[in-house]
Amino acid sequence: MPGTVSDRPTTMRAVVVKRYGSPEVALELKEVDRPGLTADGILVRVRAASVNRVDWYRMSGVPFLLRLPFDLRRPRSRLVLGTDFAGTVEAAGKDVTGFRPGDEVFGAAAGTLAEYVSIPASGAVALKPATLTFEAAAAVPLAALTALQGLRDKGQLQPGQKVLINGASGGVGTFAVQIAKALGGEVTAVCSTGNVEMARSLGADRVVDYNREDFTRSDLRYDLIFDNAGSRGWSECKRVLKPQARLVLVGAAKGSRLLGPLGHIVRMRLRSVPSSQKFIFSVTNLNKADMAALRDLLDAGQVRPEVERTFPLSQVSGALRYLGEGHAKGKIVITL
Repeated sequence: MPGTVSDRPTTMRAVVVKRYGSPEVALELKEVDRPGLTADGILVRVRAASVNRVDWYRMSGVPFLLRLPFDLRRPRSRLVLGTDFAGTVEAAGKDVTGFRPGDEVFGAAAGTLAEYVSIPASGAVALKPATLTFEAAAAVPLAALTALQGLRDKGQLQPGQKVLINGASGGVGTFAVQIAKALGGEVTAVCSTGNVEMARSLGADRVVDYNREDFTRSDLRYDLIFDNAGSRGWSECKRVLKPQARLVLVGAAKGSRLLGPLGHIVRMRLRSVPSSQKFIFSVTNLNKADMAALRDLLDAGQVRPEVERTFPLSQVSGALRYLGEGHAKGKIVITL
C-alpha cells in the first residue's frame, strides 16, 4: 500500500518547454516540484501518457496567437506538456470518496508528461477499464472526448443518420468512426490509401481513399460531416450536406504562423452564414461525466484505442516530431 505523501520525494521528472521551437530545441526532461495534494483531489503516479496536437502548438509557439496568455518571447516558467494520463492513485485528499490509493485510473489534466499529476476527484478522471493496459488507456481521454462531444453534442448524431468522418485515421478520427457507429450512425470514413483497411476494421460502412476519390464530388448526401482534417472549404463541403445538416470542425491544418487553424475556422464560419446548413467549431470540454461515458463504451467493446507507436518519456521530442509530420495512425503514447 502506498505510503503518505510526505514519505515520497518532493520532485519528479517532467517534460518542460524551455523555449518555443522544434522538439529538439524546445523540450527538456528535468526535475521539477511534484504537485501537491488537495483535500478534494487525488495524486496519480503516471504510468503512461499520450501526445496531442495541442502539445505541438504549445511547444512550437505557433500560431503566435496562442502565446498571448503567456509570454510572447518564451513560455511561462515550467510549462509541463501533456493532457492525457493513465496511472495509479498514490494518495487521495481527505474529502475524496470515489478513489483510494492503489486504484488504476485514466483521465485528462494539465501537465501529464510527468511522473505525477494532481487532479480534482470531480475532474475528468475515471477508473481504468480492467481490460486496458495503461498504454491503451492513456490513448483515450482527449481524443475520444473530442470525438464524443463533437458527434453527440455538437453534431446531434441520431441513429440511422449518415455521417462522414474527414480525417478518420488519426487519434481523434479513429475514435470518431467507432463512436459514430456506437451512436447508430451510418459511417463514411475518409483517409489515405494506407489506412483504408484500418478504417474498415473500426466499423466504417464505407471508406473513401482521398488519393483516389474526392468525397465532395460524391452523389451521397450527409446529415453530418465531422471534420478532423480541415482540408476542405465550406463551398466544397456544402455540396454533400443535406438541407439543415451540420458540419462540426474539431481540427484544421496548421495555417499561418500568426493565426494557425483560426484562419480556416473564421473563413468557414463567415461563408456558412447564409446557408441552411450549420457550421460548428467544437471545443473539447474535459469533464467527469463524459469520461464515465467513454469507460462504458470501452467496457462494452464498442470502442478500442488504436496505438501506433510508444516512446519512453526520455524520447518525447521524437514522439512530437513524428506527430508533427502528420501521418500518425491512431495515437502516440508515452511510457513512464
